[in-house]
Formats: sequence, C-alpha cells, structure tokens
Amino acid sequence: MKEENKPKEEHVVSNEAVKKDAKSLLKNVRSFMSELLDIREDTDRDSTIEAVKKDISFKGHNAWILIFSIFVASIGLNVSSTAVVIGAMLISPLMGPIVGIGLSLAINDIEMLRRSLINLAVMIILSVLTATIYFLISPITELTPELEARTYPTILDVLVAIFGGLALIVGKTKKGTMASVIFGVAIATALMPPLCTVGYGIAMGEPSYYTGAFYLFSINAVFIALSTFLVSKLLGFPMVKYANSKRRRFVAQMASLVALVVMIPSMFLFYNLYKTQVFNSATEEYVKEIIKYEGAEVVKLSQDYKTKNIDVYLIGALVPKQKIAEWYKGIREEENLKDVNLKIHQGSDQSSEMAAQLSSAVKSGILEDLYVNNQQALTDKNSQILLLEEQLTRLRSSGIPFVGLSEEVHVNYENIERFGFSNTINTDFKKADTIPVFFVQWNSKLNESSKRKEEAKLKNWIKLKYNLDTLSVARYPLVQN
Repeated sequence: MKEENKPKEEHVVSNEAVKKDAKSLLKNVRSFMSELLDIREDTDRDSTIEAVKKDISFKGHNAWILIFSIFVASIGLNVSSTAVVIGAMLISPLMGPIVGIGLSLAINDIEMLRRSLINLAVMIILSVLTATIYFLISPITELTPELEARTYPTILDVLVAIFGGLALIVGKTKKGTMASVIFGVAIATALMPPLCTVGYGIAMGEPSYYTGAFYLFSINAVFIALSTFLVSKLLGFPMVKYANSKRRRFVAQMASLVALVVMIPSMFLFYNLYKTQVFNSATEEYVKEIIKYEGAEVVKLSQDYKTKNIDVYLIGALVPKQKIAEWYKGIREEENLKDVNLKIHQGSDQSSEMAAQLSSAVKSGILEDLYVNNQQALTDKNSQILLLEEQLTRLRSSGIPFVGLSEEVHVNYENIERFGFSNTINTDFKKADTIPVFFVQWNSKLNESSKRKEEAKLKNWIKLKYNLDTLSVARYPLVQN
C-alpha cells in the first residue's frame, strides 16, 4: 500500500511546484512591467511646476522669437516648403501658456491660470497680426498645399494633439527635462501653422480659411492642455494651499468647472470628428471599389457628413440606369452609409449641368492631365524629328556627287595625287553615328606643315559646300610591299 501511495504524493508535490513557479513568474512579470511603466519615482514635481511657470512668461526675447518664427512659418507655408515650416515650429514659444493652463487647473492655481490665459491670448493676437501683415505684402497669394492642409481639422489632428500633449507633460515631469521630446511635440502638434493660415485667410478675405484654421489651432491647444491636466492629476502634483478655506473651496470649484467646460466639448468634438472620418473613409472606399463601369471614370467625389449627401461625377461612356440603380441599392446596405443620398452626375447628362458643377480644382486637374499628355506627345515628336534630321544628314552625306567633287578638288588642290570618300559608322556603345571621311594622298615633296594647312582648308571648303555638320579628312594609309 505504501508503494501505491508514493506516486500520488509525488504527483501532488509536482503540481504544487508548478503552481509555485507560475506564481513566481507572474510576480516577476508584474514587477518588471511596474518598473518599466512607472514614472512616479522619476518625477520632479516641484521643478516641473517652476519650469512651466517660467515658460508661461511672454515678453522681451520670447515676443521677438515668436514674431520671427511666425514670419519664417508664413514664408514656408507661402512657398509650400515643409522644411521651413518645421524649422519655425522648433523655435516657437507657443507651447508654454497652453501647458500652463492644464497644470494650473490640475493644481488649483488660479494665478497661474490667469497668467496662462492672458499670455496665450497675447501670443495668438500677435501671431495672427504678424501673419496677416506678411500675407498682405507677399506677392504670392495662391493657396498652397501646405496652407490648404491647415484649413480644416481631422480626427488625426485630435489624436496627435492628445498623444503629443501626453508625451510633452511626461517629458517635462522627468528629472532633467527631455529637450528632444519638447522639440518633437512642437513639430507634431503644429500649433503655429494654423495661426499663420488664420492670417492668410484674413489677408485674402476668406472666412472659411481663417475659421477652419483657428478651429484646428483650438483643437490642438485644448487637447494639449487636457493631456497636461490628466497626467498632472495621475502623478499627484501637490495642490496649491490657500490660508482661507472659503477661497480654497472657491478656487477648487472654479478649476473643476473650467476643466469640465473644456473636457465635455472636447469629448463631443472628438466623437464628431471620428464619425466624420469614418463616413468619409467609407464613402471613398465604396466609390473606389463599387462605382466602376467600363469606359467611364470618376473625376470628382464630394461628400458631406452633416447632410449625408454624396455626389459622384463621371466622364466617358454613359452608365445605364440599371447599373446606377444597383449602386444606389448597394450603398444603403453598407453599415456606415445607410442614410446617405447618393447622386451620380454624368458628362452626357445635360440636365445636371455637370460642367458648371465641377469645381475649378477638378477642371484644373483635367487641364493639367491634358497638358502633361500633350507635353509627352510633343517630346515624342521632337525625338522623332531629331532622329529624322540625323537620318537626313546621313543621306545627305552619302549622296555627295563624288565625281564632280573630285574634279573640283583636282583643279583647286594641285598637290593632291589621290582622293577618296566613304561613310564611316562610329559608336560609343550608347548610340551610333555616320561620319563622312575624305581620304587624300599628298605630293611627297610637300612638307608636313603645308599638308596640315591644306587639309584644314579642304575640310572647311567641303563642309560649307555640302552643308555638313561633321566630316573628317584623313590620309591614305601607307602601303608596304
């Protein structure tokens, strides 16, 4: 009986050992992850608060740096130079007051909040004023791709602002501020280009430009401040202490109210932009994958999330009504496109007045395609003309009346005892060329210097007489008996 129980006991001990090892492994993994992701121990709260307060200040050097960086960014946007715009973002001091707003709300510092709001307002006014002055005097007034990209926000801008703001405040709270993080966030969140675009919109008198650009700036600023607020709360930054308990409660209530006022619209904005992005992506994918017909091509797609209207413009072959009906039915079966109003415009449909409805951008695109195609055709024709001219030159050289030429040479050059002609084909292994070669045998009594002069004279005379671009005059090879 003892021998039968021994394996069971060993099995139980083995299971307990496995469980113990598993618990130990899980504990080690938790410890590792805790050390890997923990930022509380390496956070210098007091130094961070002092650094943020210092960056809020906006006067003297900071004011001039902002003005100059706005000019640099405006020039970059004006000539559509991404590198110049990035350089301007690196030297811009716009980030300081925005971080100050988030931190002041987190620690109930009403004085810091007041200073941050005032400095941010001054920075915005000065930036927009500087950009407006630049675009008023700039001779380049067209809407470049860099400017156009800052006239409307997308869900990506919100996500960049959120994670950029988180990276910024985490980088600032570390002992020994990480300058690379601050510079990287300054580039990624792009606070300055939207303000420059606001100035462009004001200078050009385009409300849609400056309202959309300021909307984009506001999104970036709000979510950077919100990220700062959340991280500061999670890291347990010390609250500002007030001697008066009533004032402390009042400040705490005001800070909480402002935080709610910022957070609630931000969440709504995020959700709205997310739904718009999903709608636009689903629309573009449906048009790309489904709206297809042999001989017809989509030249423009416009969609509006608010009205749920989708307009697709086609050129080329006329699409049958039955096919269009299939498209109408199919789009309503899509999960994100159930309530849309799809309208197909065709080039041959005169009632739709398609030509009038196509945007200038689309018309410009069509003209650009035609121009590129014509340029390619002209290039091909020029190549053909060049080839024909080369062949004509060869025919010209090969068609030299040698008998008449030799008689004239005999009369004009008495020292030539023998005269010949042939076409020689030469190549550099990239292209071949035919060169007419004239052979002469001079009188042996003629010295070398005289021979060279006579050869040069003969060459120029033949070239002029037969309008040849290239030719060669050579001597007959010596024949040894």
